[in-house]
Amino acid sequence: MINTVSEDKLRQLVAEQGTPLYVNSLAHLRARAKIVTDMNMPYGFVPRYAAKANMNEGIIELFDKAGLHFDASSSYEAMKLIEMGVQPNKISLSSQQPAHNLDELLSQGVLFTATSLHQLGLFLQSPKRLSKVGLRVNPGVGAGGNNRTTTGGLNSSFGLWHEYIDEALDLAKGAGVTIDRLHIHYGSGASADIWEQVIDTSLALAARMPDVTSLDIGGGFKVSRYDGEAETDLAAVGEIFARRLEAFAAKHHRELQLEIEPGTWLVAHAGTLVASVVDIVDTGEKGHTFLKLDTGMNDLIRPTMYGAQHKIAVLNDNDEHAKYVVVGHNCETGDILTPAPGDPEGLAERTLRKAATGDAVAIYDAGAYGRSFAVAGYNSYPSAKEVNIE
Repeated sequence: MINTVSEDKLRQLVAEQGTPLYVNSLAHLRARAKIVTDMNMPYGFVPRYAAKANMNEGIIELFDKAGLHFDASSSYEAMKLIEMGVQPNKISLSSQQPAHNLDELLSQGVLFTATSLHQLGLFLQSPKRLSKVGLRVNPGVGAGGNNRTTTGGLNSSFGLWHEYIDEALDLAKGAGVTIDRLHIHYGSGASADIWEQVIDTSLALAARMPDVTSLDIGGGFKVSRYDGEAETDLAAVGEIFARRLEAFAAKHHRELQLEIEPGTWLVAHAGTLVASVVDIVDTGEKGHTFLKLDTGMNDLIRPTMYGAQHKIAVLNDNDEHAKYVVVGHNCETGDILTPAPGDPEGLAERTLRKAATGDAVAIYDAGAYGRSFAVAGYNSYPSAKEVNIE
């Protein structure tokens, strides 16, 4: 967990612009982008930003200028990136839903990755198709903080099940098309041993696909948002990847370019959601004291959906502290901003500076899957404003 914007600056912004307000640190985003773009792989490297994490136009522009490429999770997202000024050939599309405008995207130069036999068939039928295509494969295993963040294995609908690879190869070959890019996504993990498993599994699949020249290992590089959470050491993971790629080349006489798709790792720490205390209520001596904010799941749904933990601070100078359950303003019992760790349905009290109505409250590390992943419009509340600062 990193406080990228000072409390004084947050309070100043609240005074100027009100709440709820997303505050993005461009300086932090620039520093994270440099770490990624400075990585080296033995046979080529393409770092892609998983744009779904945060589609703020200023962030997209910053990453584009920094040299990052982009991963789009829908044809609509790909079009939006193009509208923001990203060159189509810097965008790779890998989506659950077949593209609504596949011919248009292909004609502009967007790279296409099929995620099923049906999508591969649609590509092969397109008059705008190229002679090469990517394929996302479900490797049969996955990792994540819970089932909802695991994107591989029997319970995941993402990608072509690995047992059907030969069928996909035959289908493409019959149409005179080469599958030259392999896309894998496990889920979310922090420790080096997880990423050793990811690269080993991915390379075993690549060995079955003789024309693959580029391996996209996806994202899921975890960040630490709360006490005790581990953060992926991207440099150490990169060293593991490089060694495995060299060993693969020595064994199979094939040099693979590596692609990665960090989203959370790039933007999570850069964003802070600032809200105001609108009410304080309790349920008696045996219950809880609830801090009600003027934001909630309509702006930040991760705590409700995943039981995600975020550092929270009351932005006053009070030396006294009290225990609170922090909740949102939506008419939903699940609109909880301090769920119990490991139990999204449970409540957890946080010891915070003693608050009063009107105090500002910061929810940190909210730059990823916050504004871009929210129940916008619920209860007809307006969405949080957004500001980018240095």
